[in-house]
Amino acid sequence: MRKQVSSAFAPNGALAQHISGFNARDAQVEMAQAVADVIETPSALVVEAGTGTGKTYAYLVPALLSGKKVVLSTGTKNLQEQLYFRDLPKVVKALASPLQLALLKGRSNYLCLFRLEQHYNHVPMQDDQLIQDLSLIKKWSAETQSGDIGELSYIAEDSKALPYVTSTTDNCLGKDCPVYEDCHLLKARKKAQAADVVVVNHHLFFADLALKDTGFGELLPQMDVIIFDEAHQLPDIASDYFGENVSSRLLLDLCRDIETACKTELREHPQLAKTADKVALLIKDWRLQFGTEPAKGNWRDAYQNPQMQTALNRVSEAIDMLYLVLKSSLGRSDLIDNAFERLAQAKARLLKLMDTQQSGVSLWYETTRLHVSLHLTPLSIADKFRAIVAADERSWIFTSATLSVNHGFSHYTDQMGLQQAKTLLLESPFDYAEQALLCVPRFMPEPHEPAMANTLLQIACRLIEANNGRCFFLFTSHRMLQMVAQQLPDLIRQPVLVQGSTGKRLLLEQFVTLDNAVLLGTGSFWEGVDVRGDTLSCVIIDKLPFASPDEPLLQARSEDCVMRGLDPFAQVQLPQAVITLKQGVGRLIRDVTDRGVMVICDNRLVTKPYGEVFLTSLPPMRRTRCLDTAVDFLQQMKQDNPT
Repeated sequence: MRKQVSSAFAPNGALAQHISGFNARDAQVEMAQAVADVIETPSALVVEAGTGTGKTYAYLVPALLSGKKVVLSTGTKNLQEQLYFRDLPKVVKALASPLQLALLKGRSNYLCLFRLEQHYNHVPMQDDQLIQDLSLIKKWSAETQSGDIGELSYIAEDSKALPYVTSTTDNCLGKDCPVYEDCHLLKARKKAQAADVVVVNHHLFFADLALKDTGFGELLPQMDVIIFDEAHQLPDIASDYFGENVSSRLLLDLCRDIETACKTELREHPQLAKTADKVALLIKDWRLQFGTEPAKGNWRDAYQNPQMQTALNRVSEAIDMLYLVLKSSLGRSDLIDNAFERLAQAKARLLKLMDTQQSGVSLWYETTRLHVSLHLTPLSIADKFRAIVAADERSWIFTSATLSVNHGFSHYTDQMGLQQAKTLLLESPFDYAEQALLCVPRFMPEPHEPAMANTLLQIACRLIEANNGRCFFLFTSHRMLQMVAQQLPDLIRQPVLVQGSTGKRLLLEQFVTLDNAVLLGTGSFWEGVDVRGDTLSCVIIDKLPFASPDEPLLQARSEDCVMRGLDPFAQVQLPQAVITLKQGVGRLIRDVTDRGVMVICDNRLVTKPYGEVFLTSLPPMRRTRCLDTAVDFLQQMKQDNPT
């Protein structure tokens, strides 16, 4: 297959002939050959391909040429759609590939016809917006072919109606559903099973792998090649799915479904409705034991509080009672039979999460304004994942622009149990020394000092003025983002866009359209955002992105490191922060013609010994400590390109 791959990437090959502006890069061809080798001789390959390598084509070409059955898994739904609707069709057309393609999303992305009918006829609550949204969804349900909720662009992403018209693994009736044959999810899965190339996302891959959810459990055994793009996200996502969780939302949904059954099929059973109501009431009381603001915390610690124990014990006792009452109603309604199974599962999980003495796991909670969820996450997934990779003769490819730390992969391969995998590190083809400048300004306060916010604002104002906006300002905490968001608009004349004020996609569109804006963002803007050209030529990062030390999973992994006689900072915190910083820095230079300034406002890059690990892991940009030099660079850029 090496010959075919070389031929496809050749100057007059299939890609150059069919994709306008395509020019193969050496690193891209090297990666494509490595992927081809692993597909021909099944094993595992871990590849870091620097920004601009063209890694998507580098794995798509050998995957399609192989003719084998392939799963492509990406980090987010947005990337999944980009791959399926934009990149794949181009390569398929160029190679004249006869392969069948399918896009498979998670269950919550498909309309559930049964639940729509239920809640359209018995509206769950008197809420005008909810009723209006349900009517719009009902109308759309008669027109849609795919049932993909993504088509509903005229309904808010967080519409209250969506949970009522989609199913979860818990509340799906499966083969007992009266509209089973018309099920959109079932049709999507059948199409995926018949396809040669299936595009999924990491959450779906691991949810179905861990839960052996019907459908994907049947799909995976047929697949010969599994490719993970944005593979740096896998350790955390896999840890979540190999764990257990139970949430107030899940339990309240269950109570609501029992109430619906009592209003329709079991009207003569008032005791059941009363018992479910009591469970719902006690769950809401339990949620009140946590603070009102959304938070994450250590569940072992929180459970020490006697009031917390009392509230949760009451919930547990009420669930036991509901279990007995439901048991006596089995066989009288599909809804009730399904609710009983879900309750039995939730009851077992809750019992597990109330055992705070178990080792080898992190126990943590997360609250939203209305709900609380408890999580049990294994500290290591290496053994479990190694067994999955070794179970069958398959090809596994893991790729991202950010997998290595200090030019090595051991941090990643140890986490994933991939010590036997081949590794390949490909530098970006961009000329960073010419295209970019890295500035770590002198005289910065320490990140925790009160003067930090004011200094950040002063630095930002100078850079924004010099660059006429066109700037991403990335933060490691929401608190600092909010402080800057309050003051910055009064200090500059350029428009300020703030994460959370509207959806991510809309914010990015506004940023590109305005052409002189400053976008303030945290977490989700550090990665998966692609703004090319002059529209973005300055990125400011407030400080090194170390995770908060009281982040429950990090805390548990660190304690585990200490018990094994290792240094938690070097083993856990530092590698994680390096990979996050590489993602943030990767926003700046997205094309061979891009130029710009990267400003990291954290002295520790220069003053601490570990700063060298960060700097070695970043692209080879010119460096300066002088803010004037950064301002001059931006002004020179403006003169060079006055449009």
